[in-house]
Amino acid sequence: MENERESNSVWGFVVEVVKFAVLAALIVLPIRIFIAQPFIVKGESMVPTFDDGEYLIVDEISYYAGEPKRGDVVIFRYPKDPSKYFIKRIIGLPGDTVVIEDGSVKIRAGEGSSGLTLEETYVTHASRDNLVTTLGKGEYFVMGDNRRNSLDSRVWGALPRENIIGRAFLRLFPPDEIGVFPGAVQK
Repeated sequence: MENERESNSVWGFVVEVVKFAVLAALIVLPIRIFIAQPFIVKGESMVPTFDDGEYLIVDEISYYAGEPKRGDVVIFRYPKDPSKYFIKRIIGLPGDTVVIEDGSVKIRAGEGSSGLTLEETYVTHASRDNLVTTLGKGEYFVMGDNRRNSLDSRVWGALPRENIIGRAFLRLFPPDEIGVFPGAVQK
């Protein structure tokens, strides 16, 4: 009789653990797959905005409702190897012409536009590249904030919209840098 009660309590415990695991998976997995995911910064292409090893949460849901904007810090699949994830800042939007001359970045939106020169206070090491490129539909021009040490659209071309995973939503590590929308451009 005592063995039977013991067996029932062990079986009850196992059933409760399985219920809890299934419930946790039903809640956590959709959030992890469709809403937010962790990302660890690797490399120095976004210094001083993000340092190597910083831990971010990526907002994956905002771009279902709207399009990426100039200045957003985005995480995306590298077009030359989609198994790799990169973090960069959006500089040019679909239809823009991006003109880079001696480290200065100018954006022309449409034909005949005189354009705007970006005020990039987050850039500490501007590159001395010279480039002119016009973006097509669904194409973005992205650059790292550390221009001298960044593999970005200047090298491999426009970023297709479908490669964008989401934007940097939350910095969780290091603790003294915790913040919402880290790297956001003040307008």
